[in-house]
Amino acid sequence: MPLVVVGISVLVLLFLMTKLRLNGFAALLLVAVCVALVRGIPVAEIPDVLSEGIGGQIGDTMLTIGLGAMVGRVMGDSGAAQRIASKLLAVCGPRGVQVAMVLTAMLIGVTMFYEVAFVIIVPVAFTLVRVTRSNLLWVGLPMSIALSTMHSFLPPHPGPTAVASAFHASVGLTLFYGLFIAVPIGALIALVWPRLPFVRAMNPSVPKGLVSERVFEDEEMPGTGWSLAVALLPVVLIAGAAVTDMVTSARTPVVHVVEFVGSAPVALLLTLLVAVWAFGPRIGRSLDEVAASCRGAAQAMAMILLVIGAGGAFKQVLVDGGISDYIKDVTEGWSISPIILAWLVAVILRVALGSATVAVVTASGVVLPLVAGSGIAPEIMVLAVSCGSIAFSHVNDPGFWMFKEYFNLSVIEAIKVRTSYTTVLAVLGLGGVLVLERVLNALNL
Repeated sequence: MPLVVVGISVLVLLFLMTKLRLNGFAALLLVAVCVALVRGIPVAEIPDVLSEGIGGQIGDTMLTIGLGAMVGRVMGDSGAAQRIASKLLAVCGPRGVQVAMVLTAMLIGVTMFYEVAFVIIVPVAFTLVRVTRSNLLWVGLPMSIALSTMHSFLPPHPGPTAVASAFHASVGLTLFYGLFIAVPIGALIALVWPRLPFVRAMNPSVPKGLVSERVFEDEEMPGTGWSLAVALLPVVLIAGAAVTDMVTSARTPVVHVVEFVGSAPVALLLTLLVAVWAFGPRIGRSLDEVAASCRGAAQAMAMILLVIGAGGAFKQVLVDGGISDYIKDVTEGWSISPIILAWLVAVILRVALGSATVAVVTASGVVLPLVAGSGIAPEIMVLAVSCGSIAFSHVNDPGFWMFKEYFNLSVIEAIKVRTSYTTVLAVLGLGGVLVLERVLNALNL
């Protein structure tokens, strides 16, 4: 049974990494090869499947994570990240750090991918941890939870947008409805989860090489205006492209330029160029010093990128091994509420395949025949599928490995924290969708 193969492969992976202490990159590749053999993928094709999975994952994330890490390190080594952290502390106070991180993550995460927003905000979180001497998860976890919620629940992120297109739903209306679910649920979990005893018992250190260890005096740091301008530049560029795409279908030269500079890699590259000047020669730092910051960020990112790429290989083996087709065939005959079915299919696919985007796209194909005849607004069905896609993030999800590596957790600790919060988000999201559907019916909308 395909799902048994998935379950066993996860257990084997946990054994290799927790008991045998095998490197995550090697363990993921080894398990991926074994699953490919069990699922009948021809031996000669396995290297190509692994390469496709690694290439697809790294192709999507390397430029974003690499450039984002360089921007963050340049800001950290110049004192700009500390300036922003100090401003947040001055405005919100030490007790309000978590609220500040949630608000920042939600504002940025509405239009930006999880990975992009994560690498932009995380240097500030690391700096706040160092300045306030707080637990890393106390400061960083609210940010990650808020970003996960925005990315998984709402367009213009790829999963919800793809489902909206399949269901012929209004992207704008889906975003509008989704905010009533994502904001309160995301904020609630973001503020509750760091306070749970099993989370507070963990005290990971900030990963080496991703943040400056130096504590700057006030006169040594760049001004608040420049620090915030550089940090927000990619947000403005990417958000501008997303808004332009939502409000116009015209393909004019201006729109093409906006889309180009608003793509995540280009936006971050432009931000890096601005940061090199703004936090280099402009404040008296040499280009050699700035280049050293970039090199340090690249070296620190090497293993993180390898592990994320191997997670992509594992996911690709599960997809090519027919797991998604099997789940689609099994669930097509289920006779339950269309909203619950849409959510449940997405959950099962997410658990089996790891990729939220693959889960929602596949689930939309299963649920699509129900949309027209159910009488339920297609935007509600989009949200049901999207909420299900966030559940049970675990070792076959490349985002799981990014979370684990940045927060310097063991595999078991990452499962306890990330798998639990993503699952609760999905369940509460389903509840929110059901309530919203009742409200819309009562209002005859």
